[in-house]
Amino acid sequence: MSREDEVREASKQFYAGLNRMANGDAGPLASIWSHGAAVTTMHPIGGREVGWDAVRGSFEQVARLASDGKIELNDQLVQVAGDAAYEVGVEKGQFTLAGQRVATEQRVTNIYRREGGEWKMTHHHADISPAMQDVLRRLERGH
Repeated sequence: MSREDEVREASKQFYAGLNRMANGDAGPLASIWSHGAAVTTMHPIGGREVGWDAVRGSFEQVARLASDGKIELNDQLVQVAGDAAYEVGVEKGQFTLAGQRVATEQRVTNIYRREGGEWKMTHHHADISPAMQDVLRRLERGH
């Protein structure tokens, strides 16, 4: 299998885990992520998390509010350079967030690094989702 195909397989694992998160279970995401202090994420809800504990916590927080979801990556482009790789594409999906149905479509960038013979995610960045931010603002205000 080529390195590009290996990264595509890692991406499939990430999106399978992301779909589990969109249905209330962030646990499966742990197997695809690097667990180092330098991993980062910038979610469609805003903010930036640095380090595995913060990244894991952010996915767990969304999972507690999410259900009935499906997210897929479209228009995928993968580039590999040695033990580093990235993919770009468009995430499309819908799920229920804090009781509100939300549709998403945002550009994403995912960065992977080869660790111990496996590709692990080190960064996930998605465009801001105004719809998701609206739901969370209403939740904060108690509406």
